[in-house]
Formats: sequence, C-alpha cells, structure tokens
Amino acid sequence: MLDLFIQVRVFDLIDIFLVALLFYWFYRILKGTSAISIFLGIVAVFLIWQVVKALQMELLTSILGAFVSVGFIALIIIFQPEIRRFLFTIGAQAQEGKLIHRFKFLRVNTSDLDIDAITQACLNMSAIKQGALILLTRKNDLDDIIATGVIVNADITNSLIENIFFKNSPLHDGAMVVRNNRITAAHCILPVSQKTNIPGHYGLRHRAAIGVTEVNDCIALVVSEETGNISIISEGEIQTVKPSELKERIGKELMA
Repeated sequence: MLDLFIQVRVFDLIDIFLVALLFYWFYRILKGTSAISIFLGIVAVFLIWQVVKALQMELLTSILGAFVSVGFIALIIIFQPEIRRFLFTIGAQAQEGKLIHRFKFLRVNTSDLDIDAITQACLNMSAIKQGALILLTRKNDLDDIIATGVIVNADITNSLIENIFFKNSPLHDGAMVVRNNRITAAHCILPVSQKTNIPGHYGLRHRAAIGVTEVNDCIALVVSEETGNISIISEGEIQTVKPSELKERIGKELMA
C-alpha cells in the first residue's frame, strides 16, 4: 500500500519552498509594473504544462514544452530591467548582511561629500521653482549613467549646480551625477520607471529618479518645476522632504 502514495522527501519540501520564495520575490519586484501581467501569464502556462504532462497528454505537452523552452531566451530580453533589479536586490541584501560589505574596494566613500553646497543649491532652486535632478552615488559608481552625459569633473558649489540647471543652460535637461565629492557629469540620460502605480502628478523627472534608483545603489534629489517641492528617492521609493530637514535626510541616506 505504501507504494501507492507519492514519496515525498525532505529535500522535495525544501525545493518547493525555495521555488515558492523565488516566485514571491519576483512578484514583489514586478508588482505595480506592466510586466506583472506577463509574469502571471508565464506562471499560468508553466502550471498548465505541468498538469498536462502529468496527465500524459502528449500533444499539449509537446506544444507547451516547446513554448516554455524557446520562450526562455525571449523572457530574458523582455524582463531585462526586472532581472537586473532582481539581481541588484540580491546584491544589496548581501551587502547588508556583510557578505560583500567587508571588501572596501566595493564601497564608495561618501563621508567627504559637501552636503552643505548641495543642500543650499536645492533650497535656492526650490525657492524659484527651478527643476533639478541630482544623483549621489553610494556603492555604485554609475559609470553607465555617466557615459550618457557630458563630463564636468568640477568642485561642488551651489552656484555651479544652480547654473547647470538654469533653464537656458545646455546641460539643464537630464541628471547630474555627484561622485567622490565632485560634480562628475551632467545632462545624463536615465531609465524611466515602468511602475504603473506612480501618482499622476509626478512627471518624467521623478519617474526617471525612481527608475535609476530601482536598479542602482544611489540617491536621487529632485526639485519640482511645478511646485518647488524637494524629493529624495532611494531604492525606488520617493519621499517629499521639508527644507529644514533636507541636509539631515541626505546625510542619513548616504550612511544607509
């Protein structure tokens, strides 16, 4: 009689748990994006394939099996941003767990950053509703982002930051990257977030800030052109900051 029952090993239970955890992790990353519908469709097709395979329905098994195997390469292309975000999340959590954090060459020194000049520039631009988008590096150097812009390599001063984002400046459109206490580049192009649950009052500048922090370990400062509000974006999460709290919040985010 025992042979009539399915033999379940401890490792089978662990296997099921890890697969469920993997699917849940993907779901959390894709939640709120247009890719979630594609992901759920893929899961449905895979489950149907397993069912028809168990029922020995040869024709459907062959068709769905071919779809799953050939579609794997297509999935890598379709979900490239999400896969990158997934791997970034794993790496970030590994760093928090001290698995990678011990290697000093992977860390970017932010202790010498001139927060005063950056804060003053944001406050001045906020007062006159001058739009701005500034990226502050943490553990990532943002070389791929810098490559899309114009190299500046200048000392940080509030007057220079304000001049770069002046509406008639040729560099005002795009993002500024601050790295190693230097204004490294300006006019940089950023990936726009694909989340569908971002409030409608946020424009492309905010969406770009959310998008770049989803896949890079950096902080984005955004000054709204419409309202003059200052926002801090980290790990895809956006928060509006009071002017009196800006310097303190920047310092906390850099040390996170």
